[in-house]
Amino acid sequence: MAEEEQNAVRDQALKRLKAQRSFRALLITAIGVLALMVAIWALSGGGYFWPIWVVFGLGIALIATAWQAYGPRERGITEDDIQREMDKR
Repeated sequence: MAEEEQNAVRDQALKRLKAQRSFRALLITAIGVLALMVAIWALSGGGYFWPIWVVFGLGIALIATAWQAYGPRERGITEDDIQREMDKR
């Protein structure tokens, strides 16, 4: 493996590890915020469950962050890929 390719693979791995760390931090923060919102809702007498809007917003952020952290990996274009594409002609 060429040094340049090895550096590219290392950079992708580092980017993914940072994304996973960010996801975990966001998840912990989201749990705390949601617990606080539900506590405020409960202490204010219940009624309409308005924290659901916070759940939706944080859910979207969590899904997007999880996709970056744990979703499909970026796969570089290899010489084999190029050769297969050329052979199609």
